[in-house]
Amino acid sequence: MTHRNGLHRLHGHLGHRALRFPYVGRRAVVRLAGWSVLEMGQTFLLGYALARALDDGFLAGRAAVGLGWLAAAGLGVLVGAYGTGRVYGAVAALVEPFRDRLVTGVVRRGVREGDRGALSGLTQQVEIARDTFAGLVMVSRSFVFTSVGALAGLCSLAPLLLLPVVPPLAAGVALFAATLRPLARRQEAYLAADEALAENLGAVCPGLRDVTAAGAEDRIAADAGALADAEQRAARALARWGVARVVCLALGGHLPLVLLLAGTPWLLDHGVTPGAVLGALAYVSQSLLPALTSLIHGLGTSGSRLTVVLRRLTPPPPAVSRPAVPELTPHPPPPCPSTPAVPPALALTSLTFSYGPACAPVVDDLTLALPSGAHLAVVGPSGVGKSTLAGLVAGLLKPVRGDIRIRGCRVPGREAAAGRVLIPQEAYVFSGGLRENLAHLRPDPVPEAELLAAAEAVGLTPLLNALGGPGASVDPAALSAGERQLIALTRAYLSSAPLVLLDEATCHLDPVAEERAERAFAARPGGTLVVVAHRISSARRAGRVLVMDGPRTAFGTHEEVLRRSPLYRDLVGGWEPGQLSQPALALGDADGVDAVAGAGLAGDGCHVVAHGPVGQVQAPGDLREGGPLGGEG
Repeated sequence: MTHRNGLHRLHGHLGHRALRFPYVGRRAVVRLAGWSVLEMGQTFLLGYALARALDDGFLAGRAAVGLGWLAAAGLGVLVGAYGTGRVYGAVAALVEPFRDRLVTGVVRRGVREGDRGALSGLTQQVEIARDTFAGLVMVSRSFVFTSVGALAGLCSLAPLLLLPVVPPLAAGVALFAATLRPLARRQEAYLAADEALAENLGAVCPGLRDVTAAGAEDRIAADAGALADAEQRAARALARWGVARVVCLALGGHLPLVLLLAGTPWLLDHGVTPGAVLGALAYVSQSLLPALTSLIHGLGTSGSRLTVVLRRLTPPPPAVSRPAVPELTPHPPPPCPSTPAVPPALALTSLTFSYGPACAPVVDDLTLALPSGAHLAVVGPSGVGKSTLAGLVAGLLKPVRGDIRIRGCRVPGREAAAGRVLIPQEAYVFSGGLRENLAHLRPDPVPEAELLAAAEAVGLTPLLNALGGPGASVDPAALSAGERQLIALTRAYLSSAPLVLLDEATCHLDPVAEERAERAFAARPGGTLVVVAHRISSARRAGRVLVMDGPRTAFGTHEEVLRRSPLYRDLVGGWEPGQLSQPALALGDADGVDAVAGAGLAGDGCHVVAHGPVGQVQAPGDLREGGPLGGEG
């Protein structure tokens, strides 16, 4: 549903739904109309009884007759109130089938299609749609039946009374109908701008430390400022069109009162009685004006609100890909369009990224290609852009310039997102069963033999046995950071994604456990491995090394990069083949890393971790990362 014809389609959408209601829904419409007739009778009696009480009673000197007509008007109010009470029941019988259809659609999409927004649709948006639809039915019904009753009363009192009432009323309603579509567009534009700003702030606020560490304050402020300015412009446009509602109300509701009062001498000269004039004033001020006010405010605001909610509850098939999410490969990779040659597992072409227009590029004109089965280690000092590169490949960041492709599929994109899995430094483990955690990225059940083989390959078996096997429950708070990393690594190993991105995903493991996990991924059939390394031993194991050093970035084998890159030679330092990187002193958990949890986990042998504040001990030969925790890596 587009902004241009949103309200028009809304009316058609609701009409078609009403026509598809079961028999009980159509019967509810008849009941609603029947009870509304009582309200119409109340409206008719309001002005007619007042006119008769004045003309035939009090002005004629017959007070009893006047009081009798007033009593009839009071009785009409009681009957109308009874009808109004029954109207709510009829509206409920009409609206609940509408709600049931929406709930059915939301549940079907959530259960059958795995829509993660189904819960919000079921618990909030369906109720908004139901309540708003009920309100629209009430105000529309009230205006129609009130107008019929009031106009019938005016005609019965004196047809001349229609002249000062009907033309401005019709003009006001017509003008309001003409403003509905642009008003709905402005309302939707304002809601979209508000949601965009809220989404931006929701993403930025938790990462303010990283924004400061990366020097991206100006860019983030500019982006948020642009969204705030867009919302302000949308709000002003909505306010300008809101003035049209005031004009419609003044034209259709208040102008008839002015015309009646100004034209009273002329009406009296043409045979209209004083009681009829008073009855006409009552019809306009007590019936038509309140009904028109409710219609204008109800349709003007709630109508566009219902349009937005219905559009979200019944979305069209996705035309664009979803944003990439770390560790999210819910389905096997869809096939990409065939090409004459086998595309590389990962191809970067002139890739450039910076955190602001005035900032130096973190990734500068980088071009490389990895064939299927390759093993790449990305090294460099803290803050040079290693994690930024991983975020770009995963589709979490948008490059300033250049092209990223995974197996020939452009990043970002649904096919590319399904072809990769990213494990960040802080591994995610959810409460529940261990089997569910390990098989989280597989759409189909994982055979236990395959699960156990993956655990053995990655090095999870000791922890798996300690927890009680695949069927054991997992409490993330009771696990160390290294244990959580082992679970996340096994989950990635079991996924269907051929490209695995390990963004310091083994930093809480000791070198032996890290080597075992990396070799398992490197030997994974058809798999390609990219490791953001925090130990030089990871780079030595890789077939290719990418040294990120600003404009002096180097790419090649270990020996090639060692010859070409002074930074890499400095990072290698005193590392000797056959030795494991060892820290000079015990860490003492200086940076708050989880304590020892067992063999193969950080702290067990006083092994080094990736980042830390002042006081962290760095192992000789390890990559020299002394940046602040949470900084660009």
